[in-house]
Amino acid sequence: MTVEAFAPAKINLTLHVTGQRDDGYHLLDSLVVFADIGDRIWLSPGDALSLDVSGEFAEGVPTDDRNLVWQAADGVGWTGRVHLEKTLPHGAGIGGGSSDTATVLKSLAAQGFPTADGFPLSLGADVPVCMSAQASRMQGIGEKITPVALPKLPALLVNPGVQVPTGTVFSSMETRDNPPMPSIIPDFSTPQDCTNWLSEQRNDLQTSAIGAAPQIKQVLSALDSTKDVQLTRMSGSGATCFALYPTVKAAHFAASEIADGYPDWWCVATELS
Repeated sequence: MTVEAFAPAKINLTLHVTGQRDDGYHLLDSLVVFADIGDRIWLSPGDALSLDVSGEFAEGVPTDDRNLVWQAADGVGWTGRVHLEKTLPHGAGIGGGSSDTATVLKSLAAQGFPTADGFPLSLGADVPVCMSAQASRMQGIGEKITPVALPKLPALLVNPGVQVPTGTVFSSMETRDNPPMPSIIPDFSTPQDCTNWLSEQRNDLQTSAIGAAPQIKQVLSALDSTKDVQLTRMSGSGATCFALYPTVKAAHFAASEIADGYPDWWCVATELS
């Protein structure tokens, strides 16, 4: 029987790089949320493992064991056809590949193919938080996940069509020993309260990502100029940026502004939670 699953986009509202271990892994403190947009996956059992990809962003996605989705299925001993519909840009800082991978692991676990402890993290730092697919604080190298209660945040996601290699962004950071978020994340009564608090936080990768892809600065500037915008920031290691708004209507209005001015950019209004 074919199973269909949804893999939501992951957004780093904050991303504080707080250190680096001797083995090279960076220590993070990040507030992560998920959008109501994402990729879709179909899993059909069979005698052999195969993967095919369709959708707007299918081009360039590997369909063999280089793909984390393939590695996830193979790692739990499942065989069959995986069909992946890519509606999220890849290499974009919104966890498309990690969310796809986590969704496959969760779906197969529900079918009797359990995931061994530590296996999600071995596939990528974002995979464990994507397994939860809910607002969370992610710490350590991605292994410490703490659920967080947040209001729904109307947002606009924009990507200028460039991929930013994560390794390049991390390697060009000037400092890796930055302050974490406050030890306690407050309870927020309204989206505005949350946005006000977020404005005091950071994405420590943003400066180095702009150095690798100057288009990110242009995106942030364009978002800053939209009506009713409350906060703009890059997600993950880029190049996708987000802006927060007081209402979903305002986010959709801003999407029209950006689409009119920059028709080649990927631009989607959403809610984050």
